[in-house]
Amino acid sequence: MSDLAARPIDPVVGRPTAHESARLHVTGRAVYTDDLAALRAGVLTAWPVQSTHTHAHVTLDVLGAYSVPGVVRVLTAEDVPGVNDAGVKQDEPLFPSEAMYRGHALAWVLGETPEAARLGAAAVTVDYAPLPSIVTITEAIAAGSYQGAARTVARGDAEGALAAAPVVFEGVTEFGGQEHFYLETHASLAHIDSEGQVFVESSTQHPSETQEIVAHVLHVPSNRVTVQQLRMGGAFGGKEMQPHGLAAIAALGAMLTGRPVRLRLTRTQDLTMTGKRHPFHISWRAGFEPDGTLLALDATLTSDGGWCLDLSEPVMSRALCHLDNAYWIPNVRATGRVAQTHKTSNTAFRGFGGPQGVFLIEDILGRAAPALGVDPAELRRMNFYRPGQATPYGQVVKDAERMPAIWDRLRAEADVDRRQAGIAQFNAAHEDTKRALAMTPIKFGISFNFTAYNQAGALVHVYKDGSVLVNHGGTEMGQGLHTKMLQVAATALGVPLSVVRLAPTRTDKVPNTSATAASSGADLNGAAVKNACDQIRERMRPVAAGLLEADAADVVFAGGTVSAGGRSVPFTEVVSASYFARVQLSQAGYYRTEGLHWDIERMQGSPFKYFSYGAAATEVEVDGFTGEYRIRRVDIVHDVGDSLSPQIDLGQVEGGFVQGLGWLTLEELRWDETDGPGRGRLLTTSASTYKLPSFSEMPEEFSVHFYADAREDGAVYGSKAVGEPPLMLAFSAREALREAVAAFGPGGRTVELASPATPEAVFWAIEAAR
Repeated sequence: MSDLAARPIDPVVGRPTAHESARLHVTGRAVYTDDLAALRAGVLTAWPVQSTHTHAHVTLDVLGAYSVPGVVRVLTAEDVPGVNDAGVKQDEPLFPSEAMYRGHALAWVLGETPEAARLGAAAVTVDYAPLPSIVTITEAIAAGSYQGAARTVARGDAEGALAAAPVVFEGVTEFGGQEHFYLETHASLAHIDSEGQVFVESSTQHPSETQEIVAHVLHVPSNRVTVQQLRMGGAFGGKEMQPHGLAAIAALGAMLTGRPVRLRLTRTQDLTMTGKRHPFHISWRAGFEPDGTLLALDATLTSDGGWCLDLSEPVMSRALCHLDNAYWIPNVRATGRVAQTHKTSNTAFRGFGGPQGVFLIEDILGRAAPALGVDPAELRRMNFYRPGQATPYGQVVKDAERMPAIWDRLRAEADVDRRQAGIAQFNAAHEDTKRALAMTPIKFGISFNFTAYNQAGALVHVYKDGSVLVNHGGTEMGQGLHTKMLQVAATALGVPLSVVRLAPTRTDKVPNTSATAASSGADLNGAAVKNACDQIRERMRPVAAGLLEADAADVVFAGGTVSAGGRSVPFTEVVSASYFARVQLSQAGYYRTEGLHWDIERMQGSPFKYFSYGAAATEVEVDGFTGEYRIRRVDIVHDVGDSLSPQIDLGQVEGGFVQGLGWLTLEELRWDETDGPGRGRLLTTSASTYKLPSFSEMPEEFSVHFYADAREDGAVYGSKAVGEPPLMLAFSAREALREAVAAFGPGGRTVELASPATPEAVFWAIEAAR
């Protein structure tokens, strides 16, 4: 077992612990980026001039804005001293001359008040020269409108295996995107201090990249820019790339006016200006043995990237790396490409392409099971990976035996066999209401596909009074990362949780950080925090040995005391003695994930540290007259290793499932796809038109079990990532709806179910089944 995963004595990790900001959240005292503007004098507000055309050349006349009382400045491309680009691909002009989607920010007005800025933006005159637009993926495919590099994952001979396969299915799988709908919209606050430092508070998952973009827009070195992130009111991937340009606008305004500038998008602005989960269009053929054994898969995946690349290429790479899910497919050829459309640039979203890849194989198995005459749960189980087998991209599936073990435990915990018999009796007795129970698995790779991002830093101070301050490079978006880092530090130093405090994430404390994404926040930053704490503790060990008159190897730090040979002293006493002995009590920590290698051109290698496993069983009841349905019961068994913080992890599993349920069954993004004047306009621009999961959609029974004996050697204290994998357990709900729909018609027929599987979609599927 590695030192990183070694079992500690009297650990603080593993204890159910409340979120470190829970009291602040529920009392409304938690401070977010925009709240900080109230603490500064003379703050200006930035407001966008948004395009009213979907695609057009634009010419701006900003003079009208200056006639509005309270307008201080209008920011345009001519004001940029550095690079007029908000992204890392140089395809995302901060101030565009060509509007690429309806709602595109063309200029920004700075006002003394939000109202002055809004009225000033309305007074800017824009001359549009309309251009042809592409709004849907199918339009992009027909027009050959693509961007970025196409990638292919291949193993064996898919074409030959399909030609020889006894049973071949083919089809097209399409599914929509998903709006992040975080509670806190995008926000930034920038000011220039007396020394010329550009200080930016930003609601960002990637402060270091925000720092880099601000620096290149302002044409200053990164050491002149400090980005701080206190906390976010949700992000889900939507604040990994897209905050950068907004922070740059605030910083540019502050540099030009000498005054602080705040930028906070309204909900409608956030919805119309920022990216979503990528919709996909997938054409495929799949080959099976008559008994249901998977033989081959050939697929072409096309994502809707929107107007610029953003993170579309790595999202597609992860989709290609997850289209196998938990299943061995001996012959695979899958090509992924990114379409360019005239819509908001789609971006990271919890799962980062993984859910889109998993969608394909689960949809194929859901369609194929009745035609093969095989129970869907058995079809899935019989195709699970076995020990020693590798993924289509060449990585051996570590702990492959864990998936069938989780599956069988879930079947027992959820009492599936007895309930299936009861469901059959219910359906036989009810002509217009049907129930169904479906099980689906998840195998999800943990690490960034981009190997360089798999590193992290931390900075830990132990003060003379024994209190501890932790800085790390991760960001808190409500997921509980800071709580886990406090527990890791307390465990490593052997002190109570109460003496450890966490500082806001800042680029001048921990540099060159990776995004808090890819479910790797606790793995990377936890290991870096532990590394720093371990170094401090080991420097204190000889001092403690002297105080205790013991051998240094026998000294134990735990519970706020340091002991050896039956004697003990308070941790604070050891700290004081260490200070007077001139022992360094501050340390930078660092961690890099070992054993990773990835060839993006060949799409081969071992990009993941390990796989996270889980399975869910969901029971639904469907009304045949309306298509409305209830989620009667959800049972989950999920692998979190040795949990760092069980209460936090439980919330992540439940929340991830519900967010996946929203994507698959409720949340429908709609654009005007007509050829009229509204073409390209987002129609779902508020909570009144975009349906989010609410209490009425929650499972009536919801049971989550953590898989036991799941320690992950090589991860911090044996834990495993938990942020993204549970989202994909919601496929069990979609497959249950498919099986309930099938129960309205004769057996043995394939049911095609639109996504999201809204009540309307379910109704039409029932009509087709009948």
